[in-house]
Amino acid sequence: MIKEYSALRSSLLKAGSSFVRPVQKLPERVKLSDPATSVMTDLNKVSVVSVRAKTSMDKANAKMIRYGVRTLLVLDDNDQAAGLLTASDVLGEKPMHFLQNMGGTHADIMVRDVMTTQRELEVLKIEDVQNAQVGQIVASLKKSRRQHVLVVAEGADGKQAVCGLFSITQIARQLGAQVQSFELAHTFAEIEAVIARG
Repeated sequence: MIKEYSALRSSLLKAGSSFVRPVQKLPERVKLSDPATSVMTDLNKVSVVSVRAKTSMDKANAKMIRYGVRTLLVLDDNDQAAGLLTASDVLGEKPMHFLQNMGGTHADIMVRDVMTTQRELEVLKIEDVQNAQVGQIVASLKKSRRQHVLVVAEGADGKQAVCGLFSITQIARQLGAQVQSFELAHTFAEIEAVIARG
């Protein structure tokens, strides 16, 4: 049977070869009335950048910088979502509170010590997101007072899989806001200023 097929010509991999990474092209500008999916990072199109809960916070921060992201999905030893680590978790007050309570040095802090845990994470269902508008996502983030929200797909067995992510900073940029600060209240103020300008 194999005789019917001819082998393809092969060659050696060239030094310095890279590899293709998935890319999602989000629209540069959106309106509040646009579909919510136009501001969602779709994990079917873009690989999530993740970190283990037992990783040092400094290594996780270096990973964020290297990949140019402000959020890492935290995985447990079974590759299941254990939480979310944001740049605000790393650069905000959480590390200082941890050191005040537990002692030690900055180098002793692990991702699990400052992350938002799985049981604290509110999620949106993909079915709701697919029928929502950008304005509803902004309102949801403002109501929860969070910079990020995960989107999940639920299987027939009831298990959830993270399939998307919203970032208020990303949304603000797409709405045309000049985001100068990563402080949540300031970002919402920038969005409201863009809306007021019409």
